[in-house]
Amino acid sequence: MRIDDHPIISFPERETVTFSYEGEEVEAREGETIAAALHNEGVVELRKSGDQKRPRGLFCAIGKCSSCLMTVDGVPNVRTCITLAQEGMEVEKQNGFPEISSDAERLEPGSIATKVADLLVVGGGPAGLKGAITAADAGADVIIVDENPFLGGQLIKQTHKFFGSSDQEAGTRGVEIGEELIEGVEEHPNIEAMKSSSAVGIYEEAVGIYRNREQFLKVDAGKTLIATGATEDMITFPNNDLPGVYAAGGIQTLMNVYGVKPGDSVLMVGAGNVGLIVVYQLLQAGVDVEAIVEIAPEIGGYFVHAAKIRRIGVPILTDHKVLEVEGEDRVKRVRIAEHDGAGETIQGTEREYEVDILALAVGLSPSYKLLHHAGSELKFQPQLGGYVPERDERMKTSRKDVYVAGDVAGVEEATAAMLEGIIAGADATIELGIGGKAEDELIAEARDQLKELRAGPYYKELRENLKEVQT
Repeated sequence: MRIDDHPIISFPERETVTFSYEGEEVEAREGETIAAALHNEGVVELRKSGDQKRPRGLFCAIGKCSSCLMTVDGVPNVRTCITLAQEGMEVEKQNGFPEISSDAERLEPGSIATKVADLLVVGGGPAGLKGAITAADAGADVIIVDENPFLGGQLIKQTHKFFGSSDQEAGTRGVEIGEELIEGVEEHPNIEAMKSSSAVGIYEEAVGIYRNREQFLKVDAGKTLIATGATEDMITFPNNDLPGVYAAGGIQTLMNVYGVKPGDSVLMVGAGNVGLIVVYQLLQAGVDVEAIVEIAPEIGGYFVHAAKIRRIGVPILTDHKVLEVEGEDRVKRVRIAEHDGAGETIQGTEREYEVDILALAVGLSPSYKLLHHAGSELKFQPQLGGYVPERDERMKTSRKDVYVAGDVAGVEEATAAMLEGIIAGADATIELGIGGKAEDELIAEARDQLKELRAGPYYKELRENLKEVQT
């Protein structure tokens, strides 16, 4: 299931590691997650659910859900979608609720190491990377943490070219922008990047970090920038939990990061920009796409993306909904139908597709939990994706030492996330007494570009929602 020939991305040969899955040897490429390696071997069922013992498979592929939890080296509930395969690992499928062995090693309480920084950035996507580089360029000592084994967030999956002006990376592919930002972070003398590290709590005096499944530590930072992105939404229909039902971003991760095909044939749900773009990427990877199902009466994405898909011959079925997924241990077929506008099925319009993948591109919700724990004030704004923090014009939340940027501040495109990261990173240095006039000028320039980006009629509702959270 490896992608051998891709028009944009190359997947060079790498060293291999061998681990065991249910007693059988599995070969993985170095730098590949457990879940990706298992998918390459055709293993899509990763665990059984708690009470009902229903099969579960990969969904988001970025550590935001529980679908991929497995037991690794005797440790239960390991997120295998963000855990790198290592030589000699022992991986087991979880069957229901796991138990910790009674002879497990007991850890004695002790001191927790502390790291000190001017700015802690939580999240290594476009907003976090830009914020980190901006602050570091001003002279701040920066620590950036991300729970994935790689930096770049969504950028490293985006093979399409950006829109906008030349100032906003127009005509440049997301993967290229990501590579440039990652290089800027990893080579910067003022930045320490901690991958495979989760921020598990934010307190008055420090932020708790769980690093590489091995170490707890505290980061004592003058300011903290929360750039945790967003999680993919789910919709309800019978058997929506079967392996083979993926978030669109999960499919992007498998294909564009690890070079693994998610399956042979796909039905996509959602005709927004994400759904349209991922369909094109599926076709580039050699996966058949049967159709795009859209519940709304009109396509939500840009015309240029939809026109490209239609020229290739993929139908876009508006005013249609998913009735159910069929299959025992994984997706075998999907039934859809037209609806009457009120959600009721129009009898006689049912269609059935024999596919092994149902991809969902039905929206994103900001990953706000760390902000909630920090005590930052939140508001529910549907056009921004859900609960988002109140913040001032320089991205400072109601908790004055906490900034926010990117999709966690309201779901938009990567360009907006990067501009918000610049604003937050620059203002944090000013507040710390490190930055000065140059950072003020950066903020003014970034705010002007954001205003230009959000100026069109496509952003009207978003602009109104942003006013509601501006303090």
